[in-house]
Amino acid sequence: MQPIADFDPGRLARSLLRRSRQGALATLMTGSGDPYCSLVNVASHPDGSPILLISRLALHTRNIMGDPRVSLMLDERAEGDPLEGARIMLAGRAEEAGGDDAAILRRRYLNAHPSSEAFVDFKDFSFFRIRPSGAHLVAGFGRIVDLKPEQFLTDISDAGALLEAEQGAIDHMNADHRDATNLYATRLLGAEPADWRCTGCDPDGIDMQVGAKTLRLDFPARVTGPGELRKMLVKLADEARAKG
Repeated sequence: MQPIADFDPGRLARSLLRRSRQGALATLMTGSGDPYCSLVNVASHPDGSPILLISRLALHTRNIMGDPRVSLMLDERAEGDPLEGARIMLAGRAEEAGGDDAAILRRRYLNAHPSSEAFVDFKDFSFFRIRPSGAHLVAGFGRIVDLKPEQFLTDISDAGALLEAEQGAIDHMNADHRDATNLYATRLLGAEPADWRCTGCDPDGIDMQVGAKTLRLDFPARVTGPGELRKMLVKLADEARAKG
């Protein structure tokens, strides 16, 4: 099936990756190779690839240690018929985090799942990152597309300064500019008023969350450093106020 003219599959795939907080993880059973599916919480790396925090006591983790090939199903959790909402199936390999990458995965995951602070340091838990090899996106009639990683992952090769400043920017927005975050949510994205908080930023946009609800605000242009980010957030706040 060919996508219709106004459909941007890469953008929708990126949005699903950023907004999803739960997904169905498929692994291969050690020994038999039979498929095994489980429900997992997820967050996103700055490039959009999924992050997992899983216990070595869990069967899916033991499966991954034996064969890292996995698939992950994410969906919009739309009201009514769930088959009418968009969903994406990623195929790839799950890699246990180590070194500097472990710190990034921990920070990003805990921003999305703050309740995980209660068990994140248990010895049996580890962070894993799924490195996608491809994705299958289903978003309705005429909107079924296979995507390569470069079509839905965010290029962060030139964004080192932004990633270093990310947590400070998030903390600053949540402590001092919660009003602006709520303007982004309500006036730019049409969400209901709530105590929205920022959970992440990357070259393509920012992520916001309140309870189990998540939003993604795409930037009109890429940002790769903290100065550019500050200017972009001010510009978007001005646009949101103008819509009032």
